[in-house]
Amino acid sequence: MALIRPFRGKSPRWGEGCYFSENATLVGDVTMGSQCSVWFNAVVRGDVAPITIGDRANVQDGACIHVTHETGPTHIGSDVTIGHNVTVHACTIHAGALIGMGATLLDDCEVGEGAIVAAGALVLQGTKIPPHEIWGGVPARYIKPTSPGQTDNAAHYVEYAKEYLKG
Repeated sequence: MALIRPFRGKSPRWGEGCYFSENATLVGDVTMGSQCSVWFNAVVRGDVAPITIGDRANVQDGACIHVTHETGPTHIGSDVTIGHNVTVHACTIHAGALIGMGATLLDDCEVGEGAIVAAGALVLQGTKIPPHEIWGGVPARYIKPTSPGQTDNAAHYVEYAKEYLKG
C-alpha cells in the first residue's frame, strides 16, 4: 500500500478510481481528482503549500512533485502526464500537457494547455510556455508547435491503472 501521510493537520484527498503504487508517497495538502495514478517511487509532497491535481493525471515512476513556502503551490490540470523521474516544483501545468522523462520544472514556471516539455529539459524559474508548443533543452527553449493528438498520453495511464487496481 502507498505511503499516505498527513502533515500539519492536512491529509491527501482524491476522487474515485485512483491508483497509487505500493511505494508511491503522498503527504500533506494534496488534492487529486478522479482516475489519477501515482506510480512506483513517485512522491507528491504538499507539506508547506498545497498541491492540486485534476482528473486523469498520471505521475510516473520516480517523479517528485513538491512546493515551496516562498513561491507557493503546485497546480496540475486534468489529463496531464508527468513522465518518469520528472521534478515539478511550485509551478503550474495546464490541462493536457505532457512533461517528458527527466525534465525539471522550477518555481513559478507555467506550462500551457496541451504543451510538451521534452525529456531532460530544464524549465527555468518564471518561464511561461504557451499552449500547444514543444519546449526542450537546458535551459528549455521553444522548438515547434505540437501536432494534433501528440499529448493524448493520459488516457493510456487511466487504462493501465484500471488493470493494476484489479490486482
